[in-house]
Amino acid sequence: MPKRVDHEHRRQQIAAAVRRIAAERGLEGVSLNEVAAEAGISKGFVQHYFASRDDMLRHAATTLRGGIEERIAAARPDGEPGVRDLLVALLPLDDAARDDALVANAFLVRALKDPEIAGHFRTGHGQLRDVVAAMLAASRDDGDLVATVDPPAEAVLLLALVSGLGDAVLLGYQTGEEAIALVDLHLSRITAAPGKAGWASSGRTVASAAETS
Repeated sequence: MPKRVDHEHRRQQIAAAVRRIAAERGLEGVSLNEVAAEAGISKGFVQHYFASRDDMLRHAATTLRGGIEERIAAARPDGEPGVRDLLVALLPLDDAARDDALVANAFLVRALKDPEIAGHFRTGHGQLRDVVAAMLAASRDDGDLVATVDPPAEAVLLLALVSGLGDAVLLGYQTGEEAIALVDLHLSRITAAPGKAGWASSGRTVASAAETS
């Protein structure tokens, strides 16, 4: 019988090669030839799945969330992560997270001129914002947050905070520890009482918030 080919696996293999090159050299280093060499396959094999460099980049842009989702899940292996765990997972605190951030930034520049990639960014950010907002709303309803917190607006502020802090860590003018401390400082300002600070890590979970968003 002929060997069965897992086409989605092949596409993911190529996307992973794109991400590795982008982390090291930016998207300017990504070409069909370079990706083929990085993936250990022929250029013709790459072209079998992607007719052009643009098609390849657009597909790779859809795979950027994988590393973040893995870090969020790993934050609390014995339970569901809370909002603080989610925010910290977005920071480039280790080599893998740093590479993910570098790749995301490279694609962000590309998105400014590519509406399809820009759409992927908007969709991903919107989903993340909605999850954080749902987690915050549940914690506010439980009395863990100050009553004046506006969950949708606060979610936007928190994601903007970690985005800026992530860039600061990448550029070296904040350490990872300093970035986490600033996240904690902000969360403490919206906590209803010092004794209820645990809501940020073990209150409404990512999974349960997603079910209600």
